[in-house]
Amino acid sequence: MALKMHSSLAVHVGDWLKTEIVEPAGINVKALAAHFGVARKTLSTLLNGHAALTADMAIRFEKAFGVKADTLMRMQVAYELAQAREHEDALAVERLVAA
Repeated sequence: MALKMHSSLAVHVGDWLKTEIVEPAGINVKALAAHFGVARKTLSTLLNGHAALTADMAIRFEKAFGVKADTLMRMQVAYELAQAREHEDALAVERLVAA
């Protein structure tokens, strides 16, 4: 039996990056976006939890701050899975039995 993580424990990686990495570094979104070579809106949307972290963006954070891209991507997947688990009972899919 697999353990289920309660969805309230899953934190959007963007929110975590904002509070634990970006804000303590004392850099604003506009300056960080310019450093990353991305649009300010793209970065802001991620940091405010309205967009998923991409692999490219994870690598940018790894290069800039040293936090492993693999770890960030695992956080993103854990968050998405927790969100999906909240409505898994509405998914009408039966177990497939091989013929």
